[in-house]
Amino acid sequence: MAVGILLVGGFGTRLKPLTNEIPKPMLPVAGVPITEHQLLAAKRSGITTVVLATSYLSNVFTPYFGDGSKWGMKLLYAVEAEPLGTGGAIRNAAELLQGDEDVVIFNGDILSNHRIDKQIEFHHSHNADVTLHLRTVEDARAFGCVPTDSSGRVSAFLEKMDNPVTNSINAGCYVFKRSIINEIPLGEVVSIERQTFPKLVADARAVFGYLEQSYWLDIGTPAALFQATADLIDGAFEIADSAQVQEGLRIGGGSYVGRGSKVGAGVSIESSIICDGAVIEDGATVRNSFISEGAVVKTGSVIDRHFLSKSSFEPISLP
Repeated sequence: MAVGILLVGGFGTRLKPLTNEIPKPMLPVAGVPITEHQLLAAKRSGITTVVLATSYLSNVFTPYFGDGSKWGMKLLYAVEAEPLGTGGAIRNAAELLQGDEDVVIFNGDILSNHRIDKQIEFHHSHNADVTLHLRTVEDARAFGCVPTDSSGRVSAFLEKMDNPVTNSINAGCYVFKRSIINEIPLGEVVSIERQTFPKLVADARAVFGYLEQSYWLDIGTPAALFQATADLIDGAFEIADSAQVQEGLRIGGGSYVGRGSKVGAGVSIESSIICDGAVIEDGATVRNSFISEGAVVKTGSVIDRHFLSKSSFEPISLP
């Protein structure tokens, strides 16, 4: 049995301007917030108690998720007055968890379908203090890499380098013994990646890597958010049942049109996310863009690689 902590307190800087009003973990992927995808993945692995470690725009999460009963889960909320870093956030959130069960940590910007239950089994079978999900990439230069020995024991945590010693990278899901979390200083800013993990390895603690090559995506940029939606709808398009669509819509692969949205006659949509309640007026063209909830694309306008919110006077270019 295990419980979970979901780290959802980040500012989402690389996703701006999308995160000016919406916290990164609440951005929709195929019509569902990233956080909801992660909670459902946790539940599939038997984790039904999860603490959401929040900070930036923390008030957005509770109205949507409540106590978790809608999903058959128990959700708790740990709010940081000031950001505490990944390690500090984990320690702070763990104060809401009773008992000494293992704790599975999820990063709020990772979409993955790896077998969390198998990672937990690996953790137990190796009597590990911490077990990280690792995956290999073709080019690890953009990531820190995590070398392991033949048994899977982690030997180092290395920063980005021109000639990585391994293509195994930290995939952002960890299983902790509760006692290890208790060693993190409470109320202090701590980086789990730069401080906690390297110290555990240096102290010869049992830190292991669970290697699994499954679907995995770091949703850290607008392009990655669009890619995630395209992946989940298999490169096709999806229009919510409650959307109102007039004749002549031309819609391309990777596009999602949300619930209660209104799409006028002769509209063209390509590789875009149209959020719930948005309005696309007659003859408008939307390409590679994010139209947020309640936003209105005016008649005949062309929106290309832009973000448009309900409160925006003008579309904002995407990076």
